[in-house]
Amino acid sequence: MTRAKYARRIQLFLLSAFGLTLLAFLMETTKLSPTERGEGSGAAGPEQPQVRVRPVRLIKFPAATDCNSPSHWDNDTFYLFNSAPSPWRSSGPDLFHLGAASETHYDKEGNGGRWIESTWKAEDGTLYGWYHNEPHPVCQSKPALTAPRIGAARSKDNGTHWEDLGFVIEAPPYPLRCDTEDKFFAGGNGDFSVIPDEKREYVYFFFSSYYPDSSEQGIDVARMRFADRDDPAGKVWKWYREKWVEPGVGGHATPVFPVRTPWHRKDVHAFWGPSIHWNTHLDTYVVLMNYAIDRDWTQGGIYVSFNHSLANPRGWNEPKEILNQKQITDDPVKDTGWYPQVVGIDKTQHQTDKLAGKVARLFIAGKSRWEILLLKPGESGQ
Repeated sequence: MTRAKYARRIQLFLLSAFGLTLLAFLMETTKLSPTERGEGSGAAGPEQPQVRVRPVRLIKFPAATDCNSPSHWDNDTFYLFNSAPSPWRSSGPDLFHLGAASETHYDKEGNGGRWIESTWKAEDGTLYGWYHNEPHPVCQSKPALTAPRIGAARSKDNGTHWEDLGFVIEAPPYPLRCDTEDKFFAGGNGDFSVIPDEKREYVYFFFSSYYPDSSEQGIDVARMRFADRDDPAGKVWKWYREKWVEPGVGGHATPVFPVRTPWHRKDVHAFWGPSIHWNTHLDTYVVLMNYAIDRDWTQGGIYVSFNHSLANPRGWNEPKEILNQKQITDDPVKDTGWYPQVVGIDKTQHQTDKLAGKVARLFIAGKSRWEILLLKPGESGQ
């Protein structure tokens, strides 16, 4: 072999080795993020708001909590609702000084409980509420299963008594998955939060979908005109294939946050239970979500996403984890790990679960041992 040929082979060998090393490096650095694989999350990128949590003195809601807990102000009185499933109301001068809770009442009986998960106080004093309902039975072979739906109500006395306004969101009339591996649901729409837009043109519903069809499972969105809030039945429209065209009751929906693995499998990986608020510091909407990782709804982490416009469901960024599974399961307060929500603490701005600023309280299952800091890109948390 000539020296020229030998040198050429050495050169090719070195180039090949370099190429393989470069390929391995690129493969490693371009792996799907944990969030994209449905297994966790990294930190938000520099162009996105940053979220931090820090431990503080424990506070608890006054009543049992099994859903998002809405709040509102009437003059200088702060009102809070907790449901499990019946809604209980407490009040006080602020979040940190609430009195004992008392049970609230509906104007008529309902099948399957009515968890009040969102409220909105109008300028005329009317309080609007939206509830999660779990009718039984829906599967004769598995009577414990249900298929949730969402109803509307209103109150003239800050939620002591509720007038039922009917159901506004239900899943399409598919055959239910009575063969589901899921512990609770054979289908349905529920576990939600509601917020009007800043112009008071629409009221937006962010809800969890447990459809038998996995292509519609995840967190979906619907809306109704703000002017229809007193007569909402048949006035809600789901977002489907980029348009607000499907009826709230019986219509299809395109998920904003699709499932990673379908709900009706043992190894489900899915976002659920959105809690949304407008953040005055970030000038954007913020949503917190649960992340189920098995049929028992084990909490795989708490996630956050941001969007400047409710009218643009595609505007939400990739969810980022703010508390991981270990942080939740190691919690000495023994939270279940479900129902994360932000509650604003600035009483001068009448902040609530729907309005918060740079620093707020983070609740999980009605308990808060964390403050949550919502920071602009590059901003210090000090």
